[in-house]
Amino acid sequence: MAFLCDNCGKGVQYGEIHTHHRGVAGGQWKKKAQSTRKVFKPNLHKWHGMKLCTKCLRKLKSQMSNVKIVAAVV
Repeated sequence: MAFLCDNCGKGVQYGEIHTHHRGVAGGQWKKKAQSTRKVFKPNLHKWHGMKLCTKCLRKLKSQMSNVKIVAAVV
């Protein structure tokens, strides 16, 4: 799958959006606009040959910096 995090498996999510609700446009009770599907794509980044979401990327970078600090102390 194209939009999928290699670490946690976060992928595309779907939701609904409404352009106008009843009583919003023009103040009259006209027909409501059709609801359309919204596609929420994860914020993926390529890092060392992997596709990672932002949360996983931050986690891995902090873990790597902690390992470097421990190695420098020892």
